Amino acid sequence: MADDLSAVARFLYEAGTLKQARRTGWWMAGVTQPESVAEHSWRTSLIASIIAKLEGADPARAAFLAVWHDTQETRTGDVNYLGKKYSTSADPEAVTADQTAGMPELLASTIRELVAEYEGKESAEAICARDADKLECMLQGIEYKAQGYEAAQRWIENSRARLTTETGQRLAEELLGQGTLDWLRAALGEKG
Repeated sequence: MADDLSAVARFLYEAGTLKQARRTGWWMAGVTQPESVAEHSWRTSLIASIIAKLEGADPARAAFLAVWHDTQETRTGDVNYLGKKYSTSADPEAVTADQTAGMPELLASTIRELVAEYEGKESAEAICARDADKLECMLQGIEYKAQGYEAAQRWIENSRARLTTETGQRLAEELLGQGTLDWLRAALGEKG
């Protein structure tokens, strides 16, 4: 490959910081060691592929959008909803343009287009990826509540209320109707 990959290598180190970057909204719920942005993005991508497949959209594209949806937080940090009320200047598309500067154009344009599609909220895949983001937050809230963080209920309710796809809404109902260890009981063949 003739293209210089030094900017790509720098970005890979930058992306690694998301493994330590905590999702700050959970601190308001009393969670002392909340999930990282990378952990959130991984499960969001998985959920996006599921929702998209069941909604008739492209699951790989939805997962691809979800993988990149919070990469800007390497530079902005995870700004929770209260913080966004006061900090509106961090445009994800502008941050992405800075992050991809110097990368081979084929790669940089693909990443910029992904972020623009996600932010545009119009394609079926973007809608599925955005629902996955909300559903993952709701699911994390259920898990935190099961750990004793009662204030996580607010995140559960708010995330659920913002779901738009039928699949997202149906999955929310299923998640709310199960315990966080029901999967383990089923895997072990235990009676519920």
